[in-house]
Amino acid sequence: MNKYFIKHISALLIVLASWTALSCTSEFEEMNIDPNNPVEISPALLLPNAIQTVVDRYWGHSTRYQRLNIDAAMCWVQYLSRNIYINAEGDSYEIPLTVSSGTWNAIYTQSLVNFERVQNLASPEAAFENSNYVGVALVMKAFAFSYLTDVFGPIPYSEALKGTAEEVINSPKYDSMESIYTGLLADLEEANDNLNVDGPAIAGDILFNGDILRWKKFANSLALRIANRQSGKLPSESRAIMTKILGDPSTYPVFTNQEESAKLIHFDVIGSRNKMFDVFSTRSDWNISTTLIDKLLELDDERITVYAQPLADGTYAGLPNGLTDAAAGTFNASRIGTNYLSPIAPSLLLSYPELLFIKAEAAYDGDIDGDASALLEEAITASFSQHGLTIPSDYMSRIGAVSKETIMTQKWLALFGQGVEAWTEYRRTGYPVMPAPHPSSVFYNEGVLPTRLEYPTSEYSLNVTNLNEGVGLLGGADNMRTPLWWVE
Repeated sequence: MNKYFIKHISALLIVLASWTALSCTSEFEEMNIDPNNPVEISPALLLPNAIQTVVDRYWGHSTRYQRLNIDAAMCWVQYLSRNIYINAEGDSYEIPLTVSSGTWNAIYTQSLVNFERVQNLASPEAAFENSNYVGVALVMKAFAFSYLTDVFGPIPYSEALKGTAEEVINSPKYDSMESIYTGLLADLEEANDNLNVDGPAIAGDILFNGDILRWKKFANSLALRIANRQSGKLPSESRAIMTKILGDPSTYPVFTNQEESAKLIHFDVIGSRNKMFDVFSTRSDWNISTTLIDKLLELDDERITVYAQPLADGTYAGLPNGLTDAAAGTFNASRIGTNYLSPIAPSLLLSYPELLFIKAEAAYDGDIDGDASALLEEAITASFSQHGLTIPSDYMSRIGAVSKETIMTQKWLALFGQGVEAWTEYRRTGYPVMPAPHPSSVFYNEGVLPTRLEYPTSEYSLNVTNLNEGVGLLGGADNMRTPLWWVE
């Protein structure tokens, strides 16, 4: 009996030992997974911060000495003017290098890298395979890269996100703006192909809340912006792209109303609030520029009530750009409108009115079929409507004959808030024509309204060989006076 019992106990111990050995070898990794430190992060966890970062950098950003839109672009296109710190924070065409480095580093390391990770994680046969994540990542990469190249010129693009690739590239080459634009349009075509309204759902989408049709419309509307912007340099290619998109709305849908605009809706919590609110609600360093006020008053344009606050007597007045601190102190000028002092005001990336202005310009240039005058009126009407206003019945007679200058000046009025976008359009077309400086104004940068930002100092220390080749592609010195590729 004892021998029989001992035999069975021995057999059981052998089985247990074998199972233990197996558990500690072939299934070891599976048994020792830390649920609080996952090996792979879901795209849904990467999207929110990546989107928030690029939107905040484009629209406002609240960190002092890094506010490209507020301190620089909004002043350079004379939406805003500074009444203090004028020669230190942009209005006089002089900006700290931190504006350049902050923009560059944040977009590359906090947005683009994470959009690339989303795309890789969701690609076919990857851990979170989902074509809609791939499409979203491609759209946002195209937006972020277009933002960077329109600010700096040639930038790392084709090799920029290869730091974790199979063939690691830590010192990426610079690509020409022409090749970047070609690549961005191809990326947006691929995005449109991947975005499937009947496909799997996505999470973490703080821009469109998982509405894939709106992502498709954003992709194709952004493609029209890029194609139109390069049309002066690549006219036949741009016409083909615009004709393809506008001629096949079922395959290439675009924005059709205000609600479909690409805009981030904010919440009144720290980290989510509109960045203009973070700045303008706590500081009073800015006024509305005389240039903008004078144009709105000339046209008796009711948008002045949205863009600016009236003075105590109910009138509106502007502050000239580039004044010294002492001279600026002698003016009583309007401040930015209260709509821009709301923490939940949306941050616009690309609006329905902007799309209509793109179509109006393209029709005027002969790049698409259409009545430029009718499209311009539709665009202005949409701009008024965006702010809850109605265009006056005689407004078109106030602006005069339709011309390139008329279209671009009205687009400038409509883009208020999107200073970087208006700055790009001014640099590309030369419109609106800016007035002569005030006698008390002092401008740096040899008096030239900046044409681009200088490359960040980190590129000179970490990627100087490729940077030098990039400067060669730029076609001029690395300063704020060299014009970019798409200048007409």
